[in-house]
Amino acid sequence: MKLRLVAALVSAALLSACGLNSVPTAEEAAKARWADVQSEYQRRADLIPNLVNTVKGFAAQEERVLTEVTNARARATSVNVTAEQLSDPAQVEQFEAAQGALSQSLGRLLMVTENYPQLTSNENFKALQNELATTENQINIARRDYNSAVQSYNTTIRTFPDSIGARIFYGAKPMTPFKATAPAAETPPTVNFDNK
Repeated sequence: MKLRLVAALVSAALLSACGLNSVPTAEEAAKARWADVQSEYQRRADLIPNLVNTVKGFAAQEERVLTEVTNARARATSVNVTAEQLSDPAQVEQFEAAQGALSQSLGRLLMVTENYPQLTSNENFKALQNELATTENQINIARRDYNSAVQSYNTTIRTFPDSIGARIFYGAKPMTPFKATAPAAETPPTVNFDNK
């Protein structure tokens, strides 16, 4: 009787050290951080129509750029990655590419607005531009937090003793971290104050 009790306690101790709790905890933390990333991208997508409509009122001749932003937003919101697809690098890369294209078209839109001083002094435009800048910062923070959670999860499923439970009980696969995909992401922007 005592031998069975000791064996049960030893088995419970061994199982608790095999990642039965730490693996799903780390996985759920990474999935929650991914939801934060998606939430921030959704916020940006929600702001864009207001920004585009404000600019349209001032810059009808810049229709090409406005159309490009609207199309990029549509593409970006049509590409979704579920928490279950986070271990598929191709799915995450497709999502990153769509969001990167939207970021680039937004940059072109903001450059167009520099040609319209009356637009940049408009209070609605200023408020929208500030909201967009804040959202871009929040997107960056959410991506960083997601990458940190993915690193923790990936480390958990690869280190002993958690790797035992990760393989045997969960069939855990590494998640894909978020990375820059825009071609110019590694090149700092040029700042030029010449009005030429």
